[in-house]
Amino acid sequence: MVVIGAGAVGENAADYAHRAGLSVAMVESELVGGECSYWACMPSKALLRTGHAVAAVHRLPGTTASFDPQAVLARRDSFTHDWDDASQVEWAEGAGITVVRGHARITGEKTVAVGGEVLTARHAVVVCTGSTPVTPPVDGIDTVRTWGSREATSTKDIPPRLGVLGGGVVGCELAQAFQRLGSQVVLLQHGPRLLPSMEEFAGERVAAALRAEGVDLRLDTTLESVAPDGDGIALHVAGESITVDELLVATGRRPHTADVGVETVGLEPGKPLEVDDSGLVTAVDGGWLYAAGDVTGRAPLTHQGKYDARIVGAAIGARAAGRPVDTAPWGEHSATADHAAVPQVVFTDPEVAVVGRTGKQAREAGIDVRVVDLPIAVGGSSLQADGYDGAARLVVDEGRGVLVGVTFVGQDVAEMLHAATVAIVGEVPLARLWHAVPAYPTMNEVWLRLLEAYRSA
Repeated sequence: MVVIGAGAVGENAADYAHRAGLSVAMVESELVGGECSYWACMPSKALLRTGHAVAAVHRLPGTTASFDPQAVLARRDSFTHDWDDASQVEWAEGAGITVVRGHARITGEKTVAVGGEVLTARHAVVVCTGSTPVTPPVDGIDTVRTWGSREATSTKDIPPRLGVLGGGVVGCELAQAFQRLGSQVVLLQHGPRLLPSMEEFAGERVAAALRAEGVDLRLDTTLESVAPDGDGIALHVAGESITVDELLVATGRRPHTADVGVETVGLEPGKPLEVDDSGLVTAVDGGWLYAAGDVTGRAPLTHQGKYDARIVGAAIGARAAGRPVDTAPWGEHSATADHAAVPQVVFTDPEVAVVGRTGKQAREAGIDVRVVDLPIAVGGSSLQADGYDGAARLVVDEGRGVLVGVTFVGQDVAEMLHAATVAIVGEVPLARLWHAVPAYPTMNEVWLRLLEAYRSA
């Protein structure tokens, strides 16, 4: 098997296929370990974590805490190994995977060119090339330097003034990280709320937190043009000019298929690779081309891409060995969770932890929905922080009596998310969930309060 892309997704596909008995070559043009390890998940959370810990300390009486931004940057560097992938290469080679350096392009059925070398797969080629940032069509944006998430998470200096364009997950997280690290941040969001794909109250609470910390948050604001302004950048919005030292463009990403040779097998470069639940690319005959992760457009999150990759590697191994392939819903070789049980955490303060559908999404899917809302106000939350302010929502499929969506917002709620994910994946009836007793005094007691509210209404 040949895997194109050696990020977290490619590594998992390669590892699971190798465990299933295949020889595997994994091709990478940059760093083995990919975007998440060096420019996204890990460094961004390292930039956030210290500020969150200090803020949490300040919510307890009789405490003091502060931090050195340069120490935060140094700790960030420890997670990226100073952008050296030697340890990741060592892992891959130790796992029996051949690492090939260079830019890979599909040249035909089961063939991949890397420079002057051609790799031929006996069984499958798997595309795990992730996604690339989208730059919006703003007048003058090509005349100034801009940051993407890579530049923001790898910076060696904290800009005095930072502009952030986009109010999705990346924009919200990095706006808060840099505000706490010492920047004055202005965040411009074209739409009326932050985190627009999530429950409305989640974006509202994050917006309130950013404003309380001094972020200049501009909702319903269009960035009309940008231009150089001395050593800075002028942002022109609604007749006003705002000067910043750096501009982070966080307006989304698209599948990275523009330069991997998909046109040689009849696919359109730049478009997502549509796959079935075993990861097989549906538009290519012969059953040899697979894809996993952001490149498919299904669920562009690292953990979900790794899940897809485990499915893909195992499915290819089974097919190559002539073993049965279980592609039934929730089967061993079916990435069913992509459709209805995708968990996600926004690592702002307050955190936003979600899985499954929002109430609106469930209704649009034709589900008979009942929504239960409560504040997170239990013994565990009062111990967690003075004046703890959080919120929880259950989205219940009334016809089946099971959960189809859960949202938590508040300090430290991410660690409650997996229970919700298990309940949704397992389709646990609420009547049975009633018997899952939360330990006291933990924040998980909110589960009991939510179920009580559901039963009493």
